[in-house]
Amino acid sequence: MYVEAPELATYPNIRHAFFTREGGVSEGIYASLNGGLGSSDDPEKVRENRRRMAAELEVAPEALVSVHQVHSADAVIVEKPWEGQRPKADGMATAVPGIALGITTADCGPVLFADPHVGIIGAAHAGWRGASSGILEATLEAMEQLGARRDKIVAVLGPTIGPDAYEVGGEFRANFIALDSGNEDFFRPSAREGHAMFDLPAYIGRRLERAGIGEFANLGLCTYSHEDQFFSYRRTTHRGEPDYGRLISAITLIPSYL
Repeated sequence: MYVEAPELATYPNIRHAFFTREGGVSEGIYASLNGGLGSSDDPEKVRENRRRMAAELEVAPEALVSVHQVHSADAVIVEKPWEGQRPKADGMATAVPGIALGITTADCGPVLFADPHVGIIGAAHAGWRGASSGILEATLEAMEQLGARRDKIVAVLGPTIGPDAYEVGGEFRANFIALDSGNEDFFRPSAREGHAMFDLPAYIGRRLERAGIGEFANLGLCTYSHEDQFFSYRRTTHRGEPDYGRLISAITLIPSYL
């Protein structure tokens, strides 16, 4: 039902999960653990799936919080579960035990953060657009506002589209390198003329390492390549399917250890 990262699992005051698509009640293209509030899946089934995820994290169903993700560089501090509409943002941070920060993805990079020494956690949705505009750094800054120390923060990248599955056009490559000439490191030739393969996980890793965090880890799981485990927006697009399920990656502080 979910994957854990050893880099986070060693801390007794933190619980986390990179949920797969297995273990839920959704059907068809959403089978089975679809956590996407914005998908066209049956809302009751999505709520049941999220309830199951919350139970695995040992938090109340309403305490599994998500933002309305818009590929931005905006991160918010969470003090309690939302009342009404979710804020538009792509990163979250909290120091409140019992709240699970949940990121939804289907190829973009889900990054879970923790400064376990002071009990501050974060989560970010990092596609190429958000990562290049600064969502990772914004999430770190939100954590620092709560008292985290950047050099003590551990960040783990969960299931993300891998470099062997992410083909992009020549214009994408040129524009990305124009942002920073060093970005050329993240491209290699594609079998198709005028195209290239893009390494999003490596790009996310470099951004975090340059930001000065204490430790970065990549689970190395490709959403596109493992259909039995993960949803993938790109795979759905290639098949012409009308919609896709969303994976949830979440982290919470355990009250009894704080």
